[in-house]
Amino acid sequence: MTPPTKTDSQDRMLPAAQREREQRAQSYREKALKMYPWICAACGREFGGKKLRDLTVHHKDHDHENNPPDGSNWELLCIYCHDNEHDRQSVADAYGTLKPGARQEKTATSNPFAALGTLLQEKK
Repeated sequence: MTPPTKTDSQDRMLPAAQREREQRAQSYREKALKMYPWICAACGREFGGKKLRDLTVHHKDHDHENNPPDGSNWELLCIYCHDNEHDRQSVADAYGTLKPGARQEKTATSNPFAALGTLLQEKK
């Protein structure tokens, strides 16, 4: 059985869609680089010159279509911290503990000092 062949329109659509996505990303990247200092928001490393390409724009709510003009959904992260952020989010999504952009509240599952008051009273 031979695989289905692409049509001419599909061959033209994919590169056009990729170009459009890259242009959109370039526009918010340039805006973010003008708004924020060239420092990774996670690790604090400074960037400039040729290394500036290693500084990425991270969407805080993980929605790449949400690009407010004030940049409130962006933060600059180095490529390593950016990968780490997305890896952490993927793990959280896999366990169903967090939704994009949400913060997890830490709750104690036990109280090691629950009987401390009683123990202290017994010693008196």
